[in-house]
Amino acid sequence: MKGVRAKPNLTDRSSIASRDVGRGASAPRLRPLLLLVPPRRYNLAHVAVRGVIDDRYVARNARRVMVEPPTGSGRDPQVNRQESEVRPSPGGSSFHHLPVMVDQVVDLVAPLPAGTFLDATIGGGGHAEAVLEANPRLAVVGLDRDPAAVDASTVRLERFGHRATVHRARFDELDDRVLVEPPLSGFLFDLGVSSPQLDRAERGFSFRNDGPLDMRMDPDSPVDADDVINAYDERRLAELIHRYSDERFAGRISAAIVAARPVASTAELAQIVAAAIPAAARRRGGHPARRTFQAIRIEVNDELAVLGSTIETALDALTPGGRGMVMTYHSGEDRIVKDSFRRRTTIERPPGLPVEGPSAPFTIVRPAVRRPRNDELQTNPRASSAKLRTIERAAA
Repeated sequence: MKGVRAKPNLTDRSSIASRDVGRGASAPRLRPLLLLVPPRRYNLAHVAVRGVIDDRYVARNARRVMVEPPTGSGRDPQVNRQESEVRPSPGGSSFHHLPVMVDQVVDLVAPLPAGTFLDATIGGGGHAEAVLEANPRLAVVGLDRDPAAVDASTVRLERFGHRATVHRARFDELDDRVLVEPPLSGFLFDLGVSSPQLDRAERGFSFRNDGPLDMRMDPDSPVDADDVINAYDERRLAELIHRYSDERFAGRISAAIVAARPVASTAELAQIVAAAIPAAARRRGGHPARRTFQAIRIEVNDELAVLGSTIETALDALTPGGRGMVMTYHSGEDRIVKDSFRRRTTIERPPGLPVEGPSAPFTIVRPAVRRPRNDELQTNPRASSAKLRTIERAAA
């Protein structure tokens, strides 16, 4: 029919590859394809034509590529969760958070001796509330550097009176005797970002919500994600992305970010990262920007630099029979925790000693690694990557 033009078949590799790639066409020849597809409705894998677009083209045009909106498949830990634990905080705001592996934490604190339990990352207070309900012999001291979390947990725990105290502080300040007075009957570190931080676009943590490049857990911190994304040189940016997330394509991602500067928002950053990752890799493992956002968040908040020494301080403060629990969400955190626990539970003895030496002062509470149960994952897919390790100080 006159005036009607057939739409190109973007999924037919033979029709595109034989016509353009076979003739040696460079990637920019595909630009007209972008104009034939309605905005926000096409899949990045189709536009990239399975790798036809080269790295330089991706870097130059990353901001033009749109990512398919989330479908709620539940594959990614940032979607398909049910929000609970709604507690009003001062000022009328609310803090929605579902504590991870709370039933297993309750089981582990049940035998603890009377004394102080440290919740080093108290968040919305869900774990602290469960601990106080499960073991009446314990009083909780909670720390958090996010003022919204401090407000929410303070309100949530006020019914426990003097048994609950919350301070705004980083967990590496736990050696301050004004905040935490040893000995400790137990402690919990629930590492990573909380659901309320992810869900509030203005905090800049989420690759699914458009917001400023912030990612600060403490809003008074002088360094934010904008400083990292728009000021770090390409090599430094690639190194931190790889180190903090094990991202295979850290070099490509870093080059694309630098080429697209200035980057202005989290949505723009997510699009740039997605465009830099090969199509085959984008089709598995959740959202392609997840690992990069994680690495930038860790850098902004200096999360791993103080973790090892802080765990050592907490272990030193444990009373005999006390237990320390650390919940991690990625391999970098878990390696630090595992190494700290291994040092405390092993004693190196010279070979050939005629008598057995002293026992290690700590033991691992088995199983060495606990994971969320299936029923929990049904209601909170964000917990899928969590690992809980527990250590106990030997009785005197």
